[in-house]
Amino acid sequence: MRIHEVRFEGSLLERGFWLYVWRVKQESREVLYVGRTGDSSSQFAGSPFSRLGQHLDLRSKATANMLFRNLKQGGFDPVRCSYSLFAVGPLYPEQETLSSHRKVRDLVAPLESALAWQLQADGYRVLGSHGKAVVAKSDMYEEVLRSFRAALKSEAR
Repeated sequence: MRIHEVRFEGSLLERGFWLYVWRVKQESREVLYVGRTGDSSSQFAGSPFSRLGQHLDLRSKATANMLFRNLKQGGFDPVRCSYSLFAVGPLYPEQETLSSHRKVRDLVAPLESALAWQLQADGYRVLGSHGKAVVAKSDMYEEVLRSFRAALKSEAR
């Protein structure tokens, strides 16, 4: 029998608009997956912790398991991989109405795309589709990018 351990800070449970990056390794191969909470399907913005289980749902009828599906398409065996999840947020709180949710979602979505494209430009293999390469020049984006770059560099050691 093997003991498996998962550690996290309770703040990862907070609902709102987050950006996150998964680092996935299988043997000598490594990929990143960039995502966000607060998507287009509802007015809700959950936590990265709640997305963790959804992303890796192995059931054939699962619908929110984009990381799992992208790994399979990329030739990875998700059960044989090791995972690291990095998250920044909440950048904005969960919103009360669908209208206000959409306004905030439209601020966070370009940050997600820009982050994915920049990490790819930095030499990482990034899974998934992230729309057009956008330039997200803002203090928030620059801070987010610095944070993820530092976390990825630190965790690689």
